Amino acid sequence: MRVVLSGGGTGGHIYPALAIASRCAEEIPGSEFLYIGGERGLESSLVPKTEIPFKAIDITGFRRKLSFENMKTVMRFLKGVRKSKQMLREFKPDVVIGTGGYVCGPVVYAAAKLGIPSIIHEQNAVPGLTNRFLSKYVSTVAVSFEGSETAFPGARNIIYTGNPRATTVFEADKNKGFESLGLPPSSSIVLVVGGSRGAKAINDAMVDMAPYLKELDHLSFVYVTGDNYYAPTMEAIQAKTGALPRNLQVLPYVHNMPEVLASTSLIVNRAGASFLAEMTALGIPSILIPSPNVTNNHQEKNARTLEQAGAARVILEPELSGKALFTAVQEIMSNKVRHESMSKSSRKLGKPDSAHLIVEEIRRLTGSGRS
Repeated sequence: MRVVLSGGGTGGHIYPALAIASRCAEEIPGSEFLYIGGERGLESSLVPKTEIPFKAIDITGFRRKLSFENMKTVMRFLKGVRKSKQMLREFKPDVVIGTGGYVCGPVVYAAAKLGIPSIIHEQNAVPGLTNRFLSKYVSTVAVSFEGSETAFPGARNIIYTGNPRATTVFEADKNKGFESLGLPPSSSIVLVVGGSRGAKAINDAMVDMAPYLKELDHLSFVYVTGDNYYAPTMEAIQAKTGALPRNLQVLPYVHNMPEVLASTSLIVNRAGASFLAEMTALGIPSILIPSPNVTNNHQEKNARTLEQAGAARVILEPELSGKALFTAVQEIMSNKVRHESMSKSSRKLGKPDSAHLIVEEIRRLTGSGRS
């Protein structure tokens, strides 16, 4: 099986693509891959660290206001389509898969025009502009949230697969997570994450919450700040409390997040689609603080889906404070029945076999059958 992957801009688009590649390589031995990404996107640094060959095109997204820059974007798109067609003719893929971000536009569109079977995967409850455009051309649209199929009225075929990143964390070893944090396997971990780059609102709330943590000394708090917030966070917490609370670890980054997630009892986080897929695959209850600075406010819509199912508590940024966050954690972790109920609801939303479902669709589209 020869597979072209495309997705970029953020880890939320890149990691699902890599998860699909990993599962495809496992289920269809001998598969070969090519990743086509943007010259300036995060994928240009992440993908070359894997064993997947990487090629780049020059592409930018559309501005939401009329501007001369949008004319340049159209020209880059057309040039990107021509270059993508050339790459596809050289690689001769059986299928092309796009996992979001504007770089997918020319790559997947080129595949459709060349008659190559194609799949796009939409991570969010509200689809992005690129996937809405591509949905009219591709063979299959795969969605992460059940019920979001209606967002693609022009699609030929739509399947509910969940997010393939879920498969990666579902198979993680929780004992390695405890070990990496220096905590015994009996620990109840509250993991607080502001995203790979951190989040000021969550950072401020954690600093304000630090003095209250001694009231929950049976819990182990792990706060992942993001590199930029690490030093000021440590200074601010120590200035507020005199010393780092005994039940709090502050880390700039976690390189084994799937294993740490597997050992987590409650997570406080933004509401990016990939993270939600990982949490629900493991059945982790959550307190979600959606980022207000995203297109179409899609993170709040993602978060509300979990809240309505009973798997999460949502706190919007204007309502967020140290006390509000502490109270939410206390209410969930001090009530065993509520925690268990949220965990069950979270697990019901999870699709740990997501990557497998996408590989099955690849088999169907290419007529490869089962190996």
